[in-house]
Amino acid sequence: MKYTTRQSAVLLLSDGTIFHGKSIGISGTTFGEVCFNTGMTGYQEIFTDPSYFGQIMVTTNPHIGNYGVNDNEVESDGIKIAGLVCKNFSFNYSREDASGSLEDYFQKENLICISDVDTRALVSYIRDNGAMNAVICTDGTAVEDLKIALQNVPDMKGLELASKVSTKEPYFYGDENAKYKVSALDLGIKTNILRNLAKRDCYIKVFPFDSSFEEMAAFNPNGYFLSNGPGDPEPLSNAIEVARSIIKSDIPLFGICLGHQVIGLANGVSTYKMFNGHRGINHPVKNLISGKGEITSQNHGFAVNKEELERNNDLEITHVHLNDGTVAGMRMKNKKCFSVQYHPEASPGPHDSSYLFDEFIESLKG
Repeated sequence: MKYTTRQSAVLLLSDGTIFHGKSIGISGTTFGEVCFNTGMTGYQEIFTDPSYFGQIMVTTNPHIGNYGVNDNEVESDGIKIAGLVCKNFSFNYSREDASGSLEDYFQKENLICISDVDTRALVSYIRDNGAMNAVICTDGTAVEDLKIALQNVPDMKGLELASKVSTKEPYFYGDENAKYKVSALDLGIKTNILRNLAKRDCYIKVFPFDSSFEEMAAFNPNGYFLSNGPGDPEPLSNAIEVARSIIKSDIPLFGICLGHQVIGLANGVSTYKMFNGHRGINHPVKNLISGKGEITSQNHGFAVNKEELERNNDLEITHVHLNDGTVAGMRMKNKKCFSVQYHPEASPGPHDSSYLFDEFIESLKG
């Protein structure tokens, strides 16, 4: 293996804290909200998940890139994170069905990455001080200049980002001769959600984030779906109004992550930005209806207000996060409408929650 000297790099947090590391070879600066994911595998799903748009990702797994990338394991049309912070970046990879190296993938997408960072200290700092804006710099820009530039980066609270990742035109997914038709509002939809619906005999028409209820209804669907996505749900006034119209139509509705939050807002329940979000593939959730526990994949920085939900006569909590008691799922009492805050379509797993897609299909039969 050839030895190469790598450029020094820095991660600067908005409170002035600096972490030092090395560039993987892509020069520049990138801004975003810093967050961390505790998953021990599945980095390609993380990097291509539209829900991570505008965020600098810190991976707690010390080895990133060791199994390369695979063209069949992406969740969108490209990398969506703003930048990567890791401990050990593997330039070499060993995996029989890998399509290439993570380094080449990053070079192609021009993603800036800082490695050789003390990620244990960094994650501990974020956990104690909360999510905040940050900048990765690999080109030697002076720290004082970075601090000035960082002041102009908008906070995630109040930031509408679904428009940045949603499809520009409607498209179809699945077999047009499938038994069921589903209209999906794309707020940042993951490909594996579409795979899970298609393999359950659904033909899906995916609509841009600003589509009207009338446009979605013209597909004459058996049910509707509101997708995951990035940013604050409160600015999504059109999606909230679409959710209200779907609920009024009394046609089945299923929401995941951002879609879950939109359904809450459509029912008059507010959302809030969490001190630290939930991001990982081992989060424990309890299903209050069945009494069973689930290990879940999660990725969100906002949540539905639990106290307001408990006071709402039309809603009931169906799932709770066992670490902090936050709302992980809800349903309407007199409508075929339900949603979860986590990701039952997780790939790689866990697959404890895949039954939720089956429940959605059951609702379409009635």
